[in-house]
Amino acid sequence: MPTDEQDLAFMRVALEEATRAPAIGEVPIAAVVVRGGEILAQAHNYRELWQDPTAHAEVIAIRAAATTLGTWRLTETTLYVTVEPCSMCIGAVILARVPRVVFGAWDRKAGACGSVFDLPAEPRLNHRVLVTGGVLEQESQALIQKFFKELREASPAEKPLSTQ
Repeated sequence: MPTDEQDLAFMRVALEEATRAPAIGEVPIAAVVVRGGEILAQAHNYRELWQDPTAHAEVIAIRAAATTLGTWRLTETTLYVTVEPCSMCIGAVILARVPRVVFGAWDRKAGACGSVFDLPAEPRLNHRVLVTGGVLEQESQALIQKFFKELREASPAEKPLSTQ
């Protein structure tokens, strides 16, 4: 599916959300759940602040969207995320019945939408997810690279305990 203006607009919202994460010591990854052109939820990572390995932007946004809609079935939604979802996050997408994911930067170390794994293409799963990757890829990649560059340059007292 070709990228359209709506995809670009919502990816820009995700990128803007991602810029908030470094202020609290989080990697700048963010997700936005949209239905019918309306934002249902948006979030960035909270793994460090909450000390919760499941506090990825996608999971938090999916939970918030489910609460907003009053159902765990997020049919007719699209998840926009700045970085390719990992296996946990795409698993949550599949379980929530999200029909479409649009992401920015590819994750060659943990991505599960074509980089390391391709879970949405797994024919044995009971739900299909249409995935569009590389939307505003350079902008998404630049946020991550800037964060880690600044982290490497920070004094030891300023560095968070974990960088993942």
